[in-house]
Amino acid sequence: MQRHIAFDPGAAGLAEALGVALDSPVICSDFSRLVIDPNRGEDDPTLLMRLYDGTLIPANRHADAAEVARRMATLYHPYHRALARLAARQDDTIIVAIHSFTPCLRGRAPRPWQVGVLYSHLDPRLSQALIARLQQEVDLCIGDNEPYSGHLPGDSVDRHALQHGRHNTLIELRNDLIRTADDQQLWALRLASVLTDVLSRLG
Repeated sequence: MQRHIAFDPGAAGLAEALGVALDSPVICSDFSRLVIDPNRGEDDPTLLMRLYDGTLIPANRHADAAEVARRMATLYHPYHRALARLAARQDDTIIVAIHSFTPCLRGRAPRPWQVGVLYSHLDPRLSQALIARLQQEVDLCIGDNEPYSGHLPGDSVDRHALQHGRHNTLIELRNDLIRTADDQQLWALRLASVLTDVLSRLG
């Protein structure tokens, strides 16, 4: 439960600090993705993980359809209802999803990026502008839809942004860079400045 398989280390603190810097509301899940992953679509086979980065998840090994339905009713659906209400409060909502990634998965090559910007080909407007702006930061290696693809049909961004025509992006920070509250605050201020600049240019 202390590993990246259970949650995105540093992401909640970064999101909260970014929300303060942008004067924006923030919504976070308060349960582990090993229980149920709120970022996945309802039909996604990784909604409930039985094996993650080489580790068997004991409480998920024998979880049946009834158990998955119970977890969705208790945690997954309330999260998405709250996010839908928040996003619908105004017409020009922009969704910025904040995640973190581990520097290296077991048996894989180290990941060189400090920041990854993920997006769907269905609406890359904000993300591509953000990538172009971040690439001006000479000390950063920026992942363009890295360390993994930014679109899964039915996922959280698809459900709450793409299906409503809302500007959106998903920002991934390498988790060793946002371990402490001070680190999270520094990155939040940096990202807030970049996002403000990009959104101003997009009008």
